[in-house]
Amino acid sequence: MKDTDIKRLLYAHLLCIFSIILSIFIPSFFLENFSILETHLTWLCICSVFVTAVNLILYLVVKSNTSSKRSSLSYKVTRFLKCCIYLLLSCFSFHVVFVLYGAPLIELVLETFLLAVILSTFTTVPCLCLLGPNFKAWLRVFSRNGVTSIWENSLQITTISSFIGTWLGAFPIPLDWGRPWQMAIERKHNIYRSLCGQSTAAQ
Repeated sequence: MKDTDIKRLLYAHLLCIFSIILSIFIPSFFLENFSILETHLTWLCICSVFVTAVNLILYLVVKSNTSSKRSSLSYKVTRFLKCCIYLLLSCFSFHVVFVLYGAPLIELVLETFLLAVILSTFTTVPCLCLLGPNFKAWLRVFSRNGVTSIWENSLQITTISSFIGTWLGAFPIPLDWGRPWQMAIERKHNIYRSLCGQSTAAQ
């Protein structure tokens, strides 16, 4: 049974990686001038949708054993609404944390929020799919020795790794802020823009 779970878990992670790769290449067939660097905000949205869809399909297959009471329509609707509220709260919470860690409060709001969305996609969405909107189960899984299955162990590792990866990715950003060479380049850009504006006005 454990070997089967390990294989299914491996396939699940491979499908998630494959969905990220698809989110890089598939949109270029439907969107003009699409690239990760030039249209990074669009790619963040698409990547979140792809990964969320794969997580939903995988965990619906994994958790197919539900009782008749829990398979009722009213239960499913209530559970879905709770999951949506948890996901929104997660996005807004991460956004607040990013601002407290130094992200601009007013400028680049969309970029900061989409970073919160992509982090929620890799942390909150798998938790909601596997554990549901059960806060006690979340506390159990992320507490010491609270894991009861290999799926919960994978959930714990993936979530913590996502947090660490996000922090490590953002950690080097402020290292060059305020450097003389950076400020000189910014001054040159401002002078160039003002000269272009004056030449346009003269014409």
